[in-house]
Order: sequence, then C-alpha cells, then structure tokens
Amino acid sequence: MTEQVDVVVLGLGVGGERVAGKLAEAGLSVVGIESELLGGECPYWGCIPSKMIVRAANMLTEARRIPGVAGTSTVTPDWSPVAQRIRAEATDNWDDRVAVERFEGQGGRFVRGIGRFESPSVVAVGDARFVATRAVVIATGSTALIPPIPGLTDVDYWTNRDAIKTETLPESMIVLGGGAIGLELAQAFARFGVRVTLVEGEHKLLAREESEACGLLQEVLGGEGIDIRIGTTATGARRDDDGVVLDLSDGGEVSAARVLVATGRKVDLAKFGAAAAGLDESARMVHVDGTMRAAPGIWAVGDITAEGMFTHIAVYQADIAVADILGENPEPADYHALPRVTFTDPEVGAVGMTEADARKAGINVRTGITQVPSSSRGWIHKVGNEGLIKLVEDADRGVLVGATSMGPWGGEVLGLLALAVQAKIPTHDLRHMIYAYPTFHRGIEDALRDLATK
Repeated sequence: MTEQVDVVVLGLGVGGERVAGKLAEAGLSVVGIESELLGGECPYWGCIPSKMIVRAANMLTEARRIPGVAGTSTVTPDWSPVAQRIRAEATDNWDDRVAVERFEGQGGRFVRGIGRFESPSVVAVGDARFVATRAVVIATGSTALIPPIPGLTDVDYWTNRDAIKTETLPESMIVLGGGAIGLELAQAFARFGVRVTLVEGEHKLLAREESEACGLLQEVLGGEGIDIRIGTTATGARRDDDGVVLDLSDGGEVSAARVLVATGRKVDLAKFGAAAAGLDESARMVHVDGTMRAAPGIWAVGDITAEGMFTHIAVYQADIAVADILGENPEPADYHALPRVTFTDPEVGAVGMTEADARKAGINVRTGITQVPSSSRGWIHKVGNEGLIKLVEDADRGVLVGATSMGPWGGEVLGLLALAVQAKIPTHDLRHMIYAYPTFHRGIEDALRDLATK
C-alpha cells in the first residue's frame, strides 16, 4: 500500500511529536511513526519520572536537616509511593493512549512501527509506504549506550529505564557513569538507603562541566556515603551469590546486588535506513544546517543531531524545523547560550562555554568565582547550601561567554546568567544592576567583583 502525504515524521519523542503536531495543526497531512511510546524518553523514562524520584529524595534529605535549625526529625524512607506516583501520575503505567489521542486531535495520523527510508522521500513501515511530498523529519532519538565490558551481558544490569520502572530498590548498587543520569539516580537511591558505588572513567564527575563544580559535587556525594571511584573503568563483570562483581582497571573490584549502566547515549542511523536517504549511515549523528535541514526534503531534530541530548534542545530545534518547512524563513539555530542542568542536590546548572571551552576557542579569558556557603544565603540557610558561581568572560569584549551556577537557588540565578550570555550584556552593566533577591544574587555580585580583580 502506497500513500502520498505532505510530511512523514520518523520518531515521536518530544521533538518529533512537536513537529508533527504543529504541522498537522497548520493543515498539512502528517504521518507520525513511532515504534515505542508517543512522547519518547522524557515523559516515560527520563525528565518527568526521574525528577519525581529526585524530588522525593530531596524531601527526605531536607527532613534530615531539621536538627540544629528547627527542632528534631525522624525519617523513614519508603519507595512504594514514588513507584506508584510514577505509574499513576507520570506514565499511565507506560501507556501512551492519551498522547496518541492528543496527536490525532491535532489532525495527525499515528502509525506504530519502525519506519525506514526506501528513498529520500519514501518511508516504509510494515506493509505501508508513505511518499512525502513536502518533508521527512528524522526525530528517532537515542538509546542507552552499553559499553563492551566482558561479561556485562551475562549479568542482570539496569539502564535508566529499569531504574525508573523498579518497584523495589536493591540493598546495594554500582552505578557505571558519572554523567547527569548516573549522578541523579545514584544520589536519589542513596538517599533512600541503597548502598551506592559510583565508577567513572574520567578524572572528574560531569566531565564536560567546570572542575570546581565537579570537585564540590564529589565532596557532597562522598559525604552522603556514596563510594566514588574516579579515573577507573570496569574491565569485566561476573555474577556471584550476592549479585554482580565488577573488575576495575585499577586492579580492584566492586560488588553489589545490582549494576546500573549510565555511560551515555547513542544514536542508530542504520535502524531507519539512513543510507537510502543519502545520509552517512556510519556517522555518529545526522548533520543539519541552521534550519535543521539534513538533505533536500529532509530535516532532523533532537538527540539525532548531537547538538545536546536535552528536551529543551529538541523543542527549540522542532520549532525551527516547523517554521522552515512552512516557508517562514526562521532565524538559524544558535547554541552559544545553551543552558543545561544536572538535578543533583546541589544542582549544577551551566550556560554557554566552560573556561576550558573558551580557552580552546582562543578567547582571552577572565574568570570570577564565589562560594555559596560564604554568602549571605549560605549563612541564613545554614545546612544544605554547598555551591558556587563561576563566570567566564571574554575579556576583550567585556561580556560573559559562559557561567556555572551550582547551589540551592535553582533556576533563578541560572536564568539571569543565561540571559546575560544570550544577550551579550556587558559585565559592566551586570555590576550596576539592582538585584531583586539579595541573598540569591549576592553570589553573582561577588563573582563579578572577583572577575574585576583578574
């Protein structure tokens, strides 16, 4: 069966769903193809359920901080309400019926299955073939990267999906990977009483972020009882009577009831037949221009473009692709002020370049840094206020090219810094602002003063 339509969208995660829904609402005939759940990783195994876990773990820790500040407290962790909330409130027990109905209500047509290119304009799924007269949009996302550790496939390892879906917690866990996913889940599970060992091959956690923030986070997690092994990798895995044993590159070994693999994400271009579309099937990503065009008649958005595996990037790219497909001549994508957050406690938020990035780019760098505990906020709130603010300035232009906001202030400070980087606000002007929240923003003022002394 061959059918002619305006647009075919391959993959209906956050980015693909947004593209397909908006184009359907614009009056185009749109077929959306998804082999798993409409909505993708974020609502079912990523952003939303993981933040429910983080919220619950943080509440336990806040309650434990009451002594010495507001009285006494006794905390008894219970995972069952967390698991139940994820099923009932976030995922409909991993049923996407509501999402499918929402998409169909926008005018789209949903097809369940694996779509593959037969040519640059023809996509097949099952016995059906769709000829796209206007656009094909690739939004097939990413999957967990499983490292080739000898013996790993013979043990009962988890990925983030298994961790999100679990109804019971193990007594102990090894987390492979010190990136955002591994750190968020490691800290949350530890706060629920799981004995956690974290193994990271790089010489710091969150390898792409500022060293000062990574070092402080390691201190915090270590203080919460997490055994952190930095600069070592797993060289082998095997079962034992109590669970899993991993051999390490430093000659040691670690054991636990369960191992969680959080060593990154990968994309698979062969799965959707990229070669038939004229794309390099062996590439690590689909290369796109500023309007998300990958080839004539083909656009790509989200993880598959490797611009940043974040929901907000997928949404940003989706809106650009939609505007381009509709002939609205959108502004090309600009990632110079890309914000990102690791939802540990304290949160690690950053925007733009790190100091290392800026120096590598040949920028005349000047930095300013302040520690949160020495600020008025830290003094007032006492416990749970580890953090820092670091500013990275292009000294020749007098503007910030990057910043890190680590601490208890959440999005308030990071939002301001992201605006400063995006709009290229002179640091001179930032020094003369009147800030609405002195105990929040004092850290920025302190970092700016440190910057001025360099």
